[in-house]
Formats: sequence, structure tokens, C-alpha cells
Amino acid sequence: MSEVVGKITRISGPIVYAEGLESCGLYDVVDVGDKKLIGEIIRQKEGMSTLQVYEDDTGMHVGESVVCHQRPLSVRLGPGLVGTIYDGIQRPLASMFENAGAYLKPGERTEPLDTQKKWDYVPLLKEGDAIEPGMPVGTVQETASILHKIMVPPTIKGKKLASVKAAGSYTIDETVAVTELGEEIQLSQYWPVRKPRPYTEKLTVTEPLITGQRVIDVFFPLSKGGTAAIPGGFGTGKTMTQHAIAKWCDADLIVYIGCGERGNEMTDVLTEFPALKDPRTGRSLMERTILIANTSNMPVAAREVSLYSGITLAEYYRDMGMAVAIMADSTSRWAEALRELSGRMEEMPAEEGFPAYLPTRLAEFYERAGRVKALCGQEGSVSVIGAVSPPGGDFSEPVTQHTKRFIRCFWALDRELANARHYPAIGWIESYSEYADEVRTWWDNLDPRWAGVRLEALDLLKREQRLQQIVRLIGPDALPDADRLVLTIAEMIKNGFLQQSAFDEIDVYSVPEKQILILQLIMEFYRRAAAIIKMGAPLIRITDLPVREEIVRIKTSVPNDKLDQIGIVEAHMNEQLSSIERLYRKVVDL
Repeated sequence: MSEVVGKITRISGPIVYAEGLESCGLYDVVDVGDKKLIGEIIRQKEGMSTLQVYEDDTGMHVGESVVCHQRPLSVRLGPGLVGTIYDGIQRPLASMFENAGAYLKPGERTEPLDTQKKWDYVPLLKEGDAIEPGMPVGTVQETASILHKIMVPPTIKGKKLASVKAAGSYTIDETVAVTELGEEIQLSQYWPVRKPRPYTEKLTVTEPLITGQRVIDVFFPLSKGGTAAIPGGFGTGKTMTQHAIAKWCDADLIVYIGCGERGNEMTDVLTEFPALKDPRTGRSLMERTILIANTSNMPVAAREVSLYSGITLAEYYRDMGMAVAIMADSTSRWAEALRELSGRMEEMPAEEGFPAYLPTRLAEFYERAGRVKALCGQEGSVSVIGAVSPPGGDFSEPVTQHTKRFIRCFWALDRELANARHYPAIGWIESYSEYADEVRTWWDNLDPRWAGVRLEALDLLKREQRLQQIVRLIGPDALPDADRLVLTIAEMIKNGFLQQSAFDEIDVYSVPEKQILILQLIMEFYRRAAAIIKMGAPLIRITDLPVREEIVRIKTSVPNDKLDQIGIVEAHMNEQLSSIERLYRKVVDL
């Protein structure tokens, strides 16, 4: 399309007003000012276009030209995405650093993908084959972990291939196939960030995203294709939890979006992830990770588009049949960017100054998650885990409340747990998961006890909370032994199951089989102990048993590949409890 040239009439921070762009469409990409800063048209009204500029526009003045390209803001998709670190508008930060130094210079341009690198391409189709949107025409081994499928763009429909290139090494700009109508298929393609990529069918979620974190996998599971939020105040462990999930979850690809977080938190990601080993392959974790870094000191407008850029990259790999997990850290900073931009445009504010369309924007983001049947016929999924940073840890603020409307898994971080160094600090009272019923079949195939023991343990923890209120008033000694046993077992669940050490080689990750065995053993100990106390035994006979500490230490003493050792602890438990049972059964008989 031809370019349209307009002129700047007013500047308000990242919001710029221009005239002469009436023929352009909403969300068309523009080059703003003499430095050609990247921006978008976000409003058209009475001959005046409102532009959102994604780079620092300091020094720009009225009268400079604006060039509209009459196409939406898009990302480039192709081999080379994995392992790259981008800013919010898909500028690769490593090559930007090489070209311009440590600071992003306004108007600086670098190709999002390496146009010089040659990729080993293997064709899957031949000349004359019929093609459909999303059909793989060939493959490229992008990393040791990722087999990249070169797909027919969704815009090409119902045609045959007139020519196909043989296997060989090609750059992303080279054409590897041509349709009978002359349309070229290259190793890369573009896609608008605000437009969801199409799929054939949305499927019901059935399989959990295994994270290795016991409190998540057993108590509050997230499905592949599900949505979750991690709300919590400053220092409660949102970023740590997302890092652990990113490293250990069984997703094929991780897209980590740092939208508005402090620079030092993103620095931790940038320095740690390349050094971490993927537990599934033993290679660098970056071989299945894409990072988008848009920190709090970068242009505020780019925070908004960084979420859309990240989820578009995720959808692209989902269309290849992969399970993709997105970490968005944090959607609160993203919402604050919306609030600032809305204020610049002098819009009527809603609650706490946020724009009235905040729920709509959140919905647009989270609804792009899901498990789908892709155009290629394979199943793929995008799971979204968004961190929320409510001021002061107040979950009643707008971003948290609106987020709860669009997610089905809520991992509420608890300040008291965080202060007590209980990690992960996911509170079991306020948290919930609506995926438990959907993933039950998967868990039942692994261990049929999962559903029962999960509900039993959660119920016991809720009873413990009610008893704690009584303890604060009258002290623990006033409670009967049966209630004091509930407090004891609840402590065993907290210390031996829920609490997990990120620094312990064994405890950092727990396989699903081990998770169930630990919790089942604790609850069996509770059932047997409750029966003994009912016979008349004092609680101290239970709390003094050596096996109680053995059960709590299973998480760090039994490796994932030696689960049979749990049977030894269970045998000790049976022996010690049976000894007390025999003694007090005689007393009852007398």
C-alpha cells in the first residue's frame, strides 16, 4: 500500500496528535517525527488522528511529519525467535546493544530476526501438492529442543504448489515454495499483534500443566491452555514463582514477558535463564525460551503492546502443535501504562483512575489462551500466567478484581507466609482452581487417590484456620486432643508438603507421583492417629513418634527417582502406630 504523510499538531508525552491521516485505519503503524519513531493510530476523530508512540519522543516538536504505512503493527515470525531477547516492539536487544550501546536510541532500527543466517530447511511437500492455511511445507531445526515448522500463512487458501525448493540452507527472506497463483512462502511471515491467529476448533482442557510445585499441581492445578493469576504485594514471591514455573513446567516453549517490572528483576531473568539447564534436555533453558523485556524505565506506551507481541509469538508456536506457557510480569504495570495513556488523552477515568475499557483489554489478552486444534490439524495450547501487583497487597483493587473475571486459577500470595519464609507463599484459603474437575481424569490415570486426598487435606487446613481463631482467644491447651491433632497434622502438611525449597536439589522439583505419595501418607497418618486418640490415647503419644519427622523430611530425603523409599517410611509409620493401637485396644477391651 502507498504511504500517507501527515503533520504533528500537538504532543502530550507518548500521545501525539496529527492531521492529514484521515484515510488511514485504526491501529495502522506510523513513523512519527524526523527520527521515525514507531507508533500506532489509536483514535480517529474529525480529521485529527491520535497516535501512541512506542519510543522516547523527547525533543520532538509540532510540525514534524508523520508517515502512515497503512498496515497494522505486526511482528515477524520465523526461525530465530527462540533464545532471543526483545523489547516490547520486537527489537532484539542484543543486536541493538551491539549497534548503539547500552541505551536504546529513539528511531534505532534492527531486524527482529537475523536475515543473514542460513537455516537447514527440509521440505515436507512436493510440487503439485494441495495446501491449506497452517499446513507445514517444511521444517527447520531451530534449537536442539525446538523443531520449527514452516507453515502456510493463514491468508493463503485452497491452492496448489507450483514449485518447491529442495532441502538446503536458506535465509528467512528466501522463498521456499510458490503457489499456482504466484504467492511466495518464505521461512518467515508477519502477523498483526492485536489480531488473534486463527484455529480450527477450541478444545476442552484436559491435561494439567505440571510445574513441580506441590501446592500448584495438587491443590490448585492449572491446565494446559488455562489462565492463572498470581496476585501479591511487594516481596511476596510473584517473580520467583514464575521463574520456577518457567524452568520446571512441562511446556514445550516459554514466553516470558517483563512488562513494566523493575530493571533489576528483568536483569535476573536475563542473566539466570541462559545459565539454567532445561531439566528435560540438560541443555540451556534459553533453547526453549523467548524473553520480552519492557522494564519500568522504558517507554510506557510500549508496555501495552508488549503483551500482545508476546502472545502473538506464543500463538505462532501453538499453531505448530506445541504447548506454550506465557509468564506476564506484571499485568498491574501494564494496566498502569493504560491509565497514564488514558490520562494523556483526557478520557473520563473509571475506578482509581484506570480507563473504563480496562476489563475489555484484560479480556482481549486472557481470551487468547486456550487449547485448540490448529489449522494444521494438530493440538496446541497457550497457557497464560499473569502476575498482579496490587498496591499494599489489597486484592480489592480494580486490576485484581477484573483479572479474576477472566481467569480460572487464582494463586493468592500471602504476606504472612512470605514473611515466614514459606515458599511458595501461595495461601490455601484465598486461592482456588476451577480446573480441578477437568484434569481429574489425567490424575486418576496416574493415581486414583488424587481427588479424595486433595479435598481431605484442603478441608483439614480450613478446619485448622477456624481452630487458630479459638487458639488466639483461649490458647491451645483448652482444645480437646482431637482438635489439637488437626493443628499438628496441618503443620505437617505445611512443612512437609506445601513448603518447598528452591535451593534444595531434591525439593526444588517434585514429580506428580511423589506429590501424591507424600500427601497420602500424611493423611493416612492423620486417620490412624485420630482413631487412636478416640480410643483414649493422649496426643503426646502421637507427637512423640519419630516417624512424624520422617514423613515431613520425605520431600528432601527421597529423590524423584527413588520413590520406593517412601514405602520404608510408611512401614515405620505402620509399625509405630500399630504398637500404640495394640496397647490402647487392650485398654478399651478391659
